[in-house]
Amino acid sequence: MIRAAILGAGIGAQHLAGYRASPDRFEVRYLCDLDTARARAVAGDDLSIAVTDDLDAVLADPEVDLVDVCLPPHLHVPVATRVLEAGKHAICEKPIARSLAEADTLIEAEARAGKRIFPVFQYRYGLATAQMEALAGAGLAGTPFTASLETHWNRAAAYYDNPWRGTWARELGGAVLGHAIHNHDLLLSVFGPVAELSASTATRVNPIETEDCGAILMVHDSGALSTSSITLGAATDESRLRFTFAGFTAESGTAPYAPAAEGWRFTARPPYTQGDIDAVLAQVAPPLTGFAGYLAAIADALEGRGDRTVTLADGRRSIEFVTAVYQAARTGARVALPLDEAAPLYHGWLPGAV
Repeated sequence: MIRAAILGAGIGAQHLAGYRASPDRFEVRYLCDLDTARARAVAGDDLSIAVTDDLDAVLADPEVDLVDVCLPPHLHVPVATRVLEAGKHAICEKPIARSLAEADTLIEAEARAGKRIFPVFQYRYGLATAQMEALAGAGLAGTPFTASLETHWNRAAAYYDNPWRGTWARELGGAVLGHAIHNHDLLLSVFGPVAELSASTATRVNPIETEDCGAILMVHDSGALSTSSITLGAATDESRLRFTFAGFTAESGTAPYAPAAEGWRFTARPPYTQGDIDAVLAQVAPPLTGFAGYLAAIADALEGRGDRTVTLADGRRSIEFVTAVYQAARTGARVALPLDEAAPLYHGWLPGAV
């Protein structure tokens, strides 16, 4: 049994539902939030969960194995570092860091502690990704050609009533960092690393500091091309992904926050037939999805049953991608990846960080 504590009762409520999907593997010991009334409401009638606002007490408890950091973005690095120093594994919501320099500091801290940090990218866990992996494993994918992503959501003024949203200092970024980051991780997990990109960002929907629209063009290491269209000014919340391979085209539905949870449409391309595709898809059993699937993968890794987790290297890659997007948008230049200490925004993309 893995004994967990959740820090933050906002997105932490969805994490709690994920833990509850595997009651034989996880026991949530604490829900820690400065607003204890909100935390108690999230915990509900489950009195086995201790509600507290005392982070020090949570970290000092030797019965806690895993601490789930669901706090505002500017707190992720300092709190995750404290979790490691307390001798516990950490889950860390996105974005894991404010810069590549901070991400590299986390990697060093993880190595020193001998514990794991698991960045949160729950979109990877769903029926659609299992289908994609099965088709690739059967040799039916072939060369990746192009992909397109749409993260078209609606965020009105009321969304920014929370004082940390829409600010560089506390949210750290806008639609590129906080909203499309999951779709970008899913893209990179399917098409592989990006070799170069160009981008434009804009603030057009609400009077905030950070961007709420963006357009990105990417060239992957494989030579495949992809595009990402982002806005927080759509009429509804929809995400749409489309991948073309030599062997098939994969198309998602429009579910905004769990695009890979349901099965996608896979259309065969000669020389393969739809029968070839459908025969493989028929053998794919629906897995645990979203946070439930993400947490089950962590349990597998901690129990030595294989490792399908999101790694800290994956988390760094997401920060590297965001860094490159902001650099490209501000300079108008195409940016080559990977990025190292010599990158102009290595120490941060926040105003005044460079």
